[in-house]
Amino acid sequence: MFKALITEFPLSDVPVERTVTEEKIRKYTYTKDEVDVLISAAVKEAVTEAVDEARKIDEESMAKHNRDATVLSMILGFTALALFVDGLLRVLGIVPPFMDLDVNILEKISDKVETDVIDRIRQVPIQKIFHR
Repeated sequence: MFKALITEFPLSDVPVERTVTEEKIRKYTYTKDEVDVLISAAVKEAVTEAVDEARKIDEESMAKHNRDATVLSMILGFTALALFVDGLLRVLGIVPPFMDLDVNILEKISDKVETDVIDRIRQVPIQKIFHR
């Protein structure tokens, strides 16, 4: 069965010449100058392609970096703003103390106003206020 398959295998109809003539050799022979020109053109093309590919990679990596840096900056900015607002609300006494760290300054300010400012206002005679 395998012998039949191998013997009946379709082959190409193109004739194959096995002889190499001097005319064929001259047809594919290049001078040193022609080879140098071909090499320099190939190198120039390869360098151009490499530079273009490097620019493309650079642009893509910079776009990714900018996108990642923007997202990171947004996260850091939002966190800093949230912590600032939390601290402000704790100082103003709107949010209760955390872990018994009381930073409320409104009570201290109101106590100072009651003691110092009201005492000074009481010291001023009422006649002076109305005679001005």
